[in-house]
Amino acid sequence: MTSTTEPTPLPSAASQPVILVVDDAVDTLRMLGDALVAEGYVVLAARDAEEALQRFEVAVPDGVLLDAVMPGMDGFSFCEHIKATPAWSHVPVVFMTGLSESEQILRGFACGGVDYVVKPLRIPEVMARLATHVRNARVTRLAQEAVDVAGMGTVVLDTQGRMAWRSPQATAWLELTFGAESDSGQRAGAWLGTALANGSEATRDLGRHGRLLARNMGQGNLGESMLLLTLTPPNSNAAQRLHDIALTPRETEVLSWLAKGKTNRDIADILGMSHRTVNKHLEHVFEKLGVETRSAAAAIAGRLLPQE
Repeated sequence: MTSTTEPTPLPSAASQPVILVVDDAVDTLRMLGDALVAEGYVVLAARDAEEALQRFEVAVPDGVLLDAVMPGMDGFSFCEHIKATPAWSHVPVVFMTGLSESEQILRGFACGGVDYVVKPLRIPEVMARLATHVRNARVTRLAQEAVDVAGMGTVVLDTQGRMAWRSPQATAWLELTFGAESDSGQRAGAWLGTALANGSEATRDLGRHGRLLARNMGQGNLGESMLLLTLTPPNSNAAQRLHDIALTPRETEVLSWLAKGKTNRDIADILGMSHRTVNKHLEHVFEKLGVETRSAAAAIAGRLLPQE
């Protein structure tokens, strides 16, 4: 009797994650390539860092399996280059290293790698680790793209104070403030770090362009810190706009402290009111501003409230 069960369709190329494998050993490339294809990945291969960079120029992969030690530019330098390139920095890099080479493992994490697998490779383990990192990176990327579409100026700093990611709007404002020179990223990072050191915010006067404000929105996963940037136009009539929104003086006070990163309990202590009263004020504020989250309210507050 002939089965009528139809074969499961293969995923389209557009839906298949792309993995770049970088290793100078042909046998390793072939073994990983076969395993990845069997798992439904599209595979790109490179024998060294130079070839790998060429692959990135053609198509940005969803993940990289990277040999730590290669002739020419080693895997660590290649990873640092990827993480220093904003358009590529989101790609998770998994290092492949020797079993006893703990120094290489530490270097791999220090230069931006998310994980490592030891040689000789255990293919099921490699596939499991890679799938987790590719999935997490895609979820993070979708969230970041949502921020991009909203036009919000958002920056994420890693545990060492380096810019791990920034939205297009944040990039534009930081280049307006610090220029587009090679060292501008370090100067921008140092300024953003002052917002973390101050515990709340940092400002920068841009003359005829207005004033750039960086607000510390707190820590996220793995100790990363998120900052929200807002550009206040020069001579903006904040009082008139607040009047149009019809916030009461008490609601304005609550919104101001929320925008400075204070919790509801902190605001209650500062303003001498109950925690429940703060919640009620924020409900009214969110409704009048037309937002649903604290971050969105803080973003609007940065544009409307006069800065001290």
